[in-house]
Amino acid sequence: MDDQDFWRCAADHLVRYGGPFTPRIIERAAGSHVHDSDGNAILDFTSGQMSALLGHAHPDVVRAAGEAVANLGHLYSGMLSRPVVELGRRLAATLPDPLSRMLLLSTGAESNEAAIKMAKLHTGGWEVIAFDRSWHGMTSGAAAATFSAGRRGYGPPVPGNLTLPTPDAYRSPFRHADGSYDWESELDYGFRLVDQQSTGNFAACVVEPILSSGGIIELPAGYLAKLREHCDRRGMLLVLDEAQTGLGRTGTMYAFERDGVVPDLLTLSKTLGAGIPVAAVLTSPEIEQSCHERGFLFFTTHVSDPLAASVALAVLDVLERDELVPRAARLGKELRSRLLDLHDRYEVVGDVRGRGLLQGIELVTDKASKTPADDLGRAVTAACLERGLHVNIVQLPGMGGIFRIAPPLTIEEADLHEGVDRLESALRAVVGGPPSTAR
Repeated sequence: MDDQDFWRCAADHLVRYGGPFTPRIIERAAGSHVHDSDGNAILDFTSGQMSALLGHAHPDVVRAAGEAVANLGHLYSGMLSRPVVELGRRLAATLPDPLSRMLLLSTGAESNEAAIKMAKLHTGGWEVIAFDRSWHGMTSGAAAATFSAGRRGYGPPVPGNLTLPTPDAYRSPFRHADGSYDWESELDYGFRLVDQQSTGNFAACVVEPILSSGGIIELPAGYLAKLREHCDRRGMLLVLDEAQTGLGRTGTMYAFERDGVVPDLLTLSKTLGAGIPVAAVLTSPEIEQSCHERGFLFFTTHVSDPLAASVALAVLDVLERDELVPRAARLGKELRSRLLDLHDRYEVVGDVRGRGLLQGIELVTDKASKTPADDLGRAVTAACLERGLHVNIVQLPGMGGIFRIAPPLTIEEADLHEGVDRLESALRAVVGGPPSTAR
């Protein structure tokens, strides 16, 4: 099938499920690069769909998956295997008390779905709070707690979902007299609105420590602790969705470690499988026991699959053996320094934010007005691809100028800097600018 036939068949037979497809036919991937049908190597600055934590085709992951498929890949959902129990033990060892009980699943939406159901069953409530730029998945409960996109045209979502204002330090109107961001007043105001709308049946507050699809929005230091207080006061559980921030990407094993706040439920996916569908929910013995006594049901086809557990165990092994968590912290500092340099030298780079190897820049028409620059974002994205760099913009109205940068934790230092060089080259091609400081 030649390229023309490929695209014709794609148009004839595939359902379109989001933005436009990248105009390249990808043939293979290895390490930090994907390779198209013309033989071009494309530096992958998004780890696939923010998931290939160890790069593509990591030999340890390949080996673990191959051995599992050959020996013990899938079982009746009521059967247990050694890899699943061992993964529960290993994950618990990486987490503070009381997060010691694991439910092994396949996708991030599924893990958030399960966490929301557990929160409702444990509390007896049914109201769920999420940020107004949240993204927690496309299944019914997770989609009802997703407010950044996809809410129109499908009828009523699951009832009882309420929003808090996303703590966007760059754009929030909540300011102290000196112009600095007043996130505490914003959070208190958000809960006043929530309380006015609530029927008093709170179950959970579901948030990401760094909103990724919402525009790389990092929760301010102290925010999680204050959020925890609000949740406890209302008898609801705190659920942290660390699909993209978990397992070292932010420079700590889990992003919530920075704040010293332990959630009631933690959901993992994406990074846990390093590109293979693996997800998990972690919670306390108390919540697990309560849900069990009340008949918790989440009996899915691939729950507790040994293949998923074997892959996740391999990921944990590589993270520990190769000391990738501190490496992500170190490379994250280098990445941030390069991005801040772009911010200083380019009028259209309005903001730099994120942590470790999950960072982003927001393009604007100019720094004074902060006007969103969706068209500019699309043009720079295309120019990056022409230069052999894949970066992902947030494909939501008004956020099309926000670039998400999340290379594999295994990326070579030279490739990290090369990626930023290509990003700057694309910026200069589209808007012009000062001389490059490419290394």
